[in-house]
Amino acid sequence: MLLLPLLACPPTPEAKDPLEGLTLVKEDPSDNPLPGLSEVWTERFVAGDAHFESLFRESQGLGPAFIRGSCNSCHADDARGPGLVRKMVVLEGGEPAEDQSILPFGHTERPYVAGGATQPILPPTTEELLITQRQPPAVFGRGYLEAVDEAAILEEEAAQAAAGRVSGRVNRVCWDFEQPSDKFHSFQPGDCGLIGRFGLKARVASLDGFAADAYQGDMSITSDYRPLELPNPDGLTDDYYPGVDIDPEVVQLTADYMRLLAIPRRAENPGLELFMEVGCADCHSPSLPTRTDYPIEDLAGIEAPIFSDLLLHDMGSSDGLYDSAAAPSEWKTAPLIGLRFLKNYLHDGSANTVEDAIIAHALPGSEAQSAVEAFDALSASQREELLIFVNSL
Repeated sequence: MLLLPLLACPPTPEAKDPLEGLTLVKEDPSDNPLPGLSEVWTERFVAGDAHFESLFRESQGLGPAFIRGSCNSCHADDARGPGLVRKMVVLEGGEPAEDQSILPFGHTERPYVAGGATQPILPPTTEELLITQRQPPAVFGRGYLEAVDEAAILEEEAAQAAAGRVSGRVNRVCWDFEQPSDKFHSFQPGDCGLIGRFGLKARVASLDGFAADAYQGDMSITSDYRPLELPNPDGLTDDYYPGVDIDPEVVQLTADYMRLLAIPRRAENPGLELFMEVGCADCHSPSLPTRTDYPIEDLAGIEAPIFSDLLLHDMGSSDGLYDSAAAPSEWKTAPLIGLRFLKNYLHDGSANTVEDAIIAHALPGSEAQSAVEAFDALSASQREELLIFVNSL
């Protein structure tokens, strides 16, 4: 074959810039590390990011029954979705039945199988079954949540009890892992009375626990934190990768990635005063102080702008399930971090707009009813100002 040299043609005066009219994206605002990280922390952020996006295969331990094959599948762009979790509970007379034996593999649907399994975990056919869905929380800015001082959370709990408008409470949880917590904590297997911070009902106390729980519960990927495969209809106790699937370091790198994710930059908009006036800030506390000894220097001894009290509140929306001490209608105050990147709102994604989410806070039994009434009493221009503010977070 005769190869001829390629000749570059000079541009004509009429030639247009091929990028004209296009918006160049220079960064991913929802996937930035904290500014000014050391080389060591930067390396852990990059390594953790790779694990977060890694898609597991059968040869790497995926299965037997699972929900999704990677962290990123449930937290695309570090936000929420497209994955979701479906929960199920047997009812009797409209209330959770004492006998849940027709759900021998638990209350979580796991619709996919791998590693030799043939039977997914699906809802049984019965009329007395409540099926609800949970949208996974976003993960950007999670280090701020973990860094919040325990004393500050307890002070919020006490202040709310004294004021009487809302009655948030800590979800006291146990460290139900077989590995001690990493260097960020001193939790040991079997420790109880810990303050839950992560998960929609605050049932996990730290980010390494949150990561290990998701690896096992969502992907059926075992680690020294959770070394056993979950019960499944095929009765399998292992998959195509014998033994524990990942090292503790993978769990810790994944946790560090979430710890080191920055809160996406926010536009300066008026509305905070209205946010506080109507009572939104009673639960969505604009900021809480962090511990001075938190191992990531940029997060130690600061005001963490998380817009959450990290407490449980009765929202009037029940899924019939308990998570540690969290009752079926109690949910952790959602941190309004990166809210503008979300496509839907509330724990189940049932609200399509922020205004829909606010209105849904008025369900019977909800602690937020007075805040919704105050929102309704605002003038049209005030409501618009408040909505612009919340949508900018």
